[in-house]
Amino acid sequence: MTLPPIDTDYLLNFLTGLLNTPSPTGLAQPAIAYTEKALSAFPTLQLSRTRKGALVARWAGRGSDSPRALTAHVDTLGAMVKEIKSNGRLKLTRIGGVTWNTVEGEGCTVFTSQGAAVRGSILITQASAHVYGSQLGEQKRDDDHMEVRLDARTLSKAETEALGIQVGDFVAFDPRVEITNGFVRSRHLDDKACVACILAAVKGLHDAGLQPAQTTFLHISNYEEVGHGAAAGIPPEVTELLVVDMAAVGEGQTSDEFHASLCVKDSGGPYHHELSQKLRRLAQDHAIPYKVDIYPHYGSDGEAFWSAGGDVAVALIGPGVDASHNYERTHLEALLATTQWLEAYLLA
Repeated sequence: MTLPPIDTDYLLNFLTGLLNTPSPTGLAQPAIAYTEKALSAFPTLQLSRTRKGALVARWAGRGSDSPRALTAHVDTLGAMVKEIKSNGRLKLTRIGGVTWNTVEGEGCTVFTSQGAAVRGSILITQASAHVYGSQLGEQKRDDDHMEVRLDARTLSKAETEALGIQVGDFVAFDPRVEITNGFVRSRHLDDKACVACILAAVKGLHDAGLQPAQTTFLHISNYEEVGHGAAAGIPPEVTELLVVDMAAVGEGQTSDEFHASLCVKDSGGPYHHELSQKLRRLAQDHAIPYKVDIYPHYGSDGEAFWSAGGDVAVALIGPGVDASHNYERTHLEALLATTQWLEAYLLA
């Protein structure tokens, strides 16, 4: 069977909008709403939200004897205000697997509990080369030596508090999205790139007048980066769960930015062998360029569901993403390969 064509412009436009929607874990509702609005354009989907805030779409299939689910997450790395310092700057606590050297010098936005958005930059506490000299390179990049310099007139704790900023406010890192020569570079491609692939696959089938072979649930998670995103929200009747998450690119990995990858093992152990084999066969049958890989420093929402007692087969695919949890990059070829793989799975 020939797979439906993919609307590349739709994929990239949705992805750009989603990347530009701040959504650190705990404050992912704007990205959930953005995705919900896009999915509401497809009348065959029944949309709902879990009490935890995840988005679930039910898509009736040609059959319903073996329902399936796809999951991807819109929550991202970020931070929260831990302390307002005496000089008016902010000490942070990290959300997810952030290492400070990967966000040093990045722009950020502080979202106050009253709804204001205050801009700033993430810097080491001794940031001026002309003042601190060699200390600039020697200073530790850790929780005690990083701060937010606010773009507001404040030199004291009281002046910062007058801006409405409080302990517990969320901080989002600038994505800095750029698309050039087929490359997409941005923070938070993990995992917004995969959400875009899911929506592009849905649009591909919808435009072709097709429906999935089995009733399928799309689960858009909002707590993956802290380890429990899909622990709840996958309907109990589901028999297979396909996690769509980025493939890690780097030394010792087979994954690259131009292929989709099948992850067969990560830090939680092997994925379901039979479902992984099914995905291999689908990729081969449809000439989808893919790699097989293992990620030693990686976990997924599939493991979260397994750990919560989910009795399903779980496999994981996704586009290759360079510099994961840093300033990330992928290529359109990897996004298209992942989307084709999703179409093939949905129709099989």
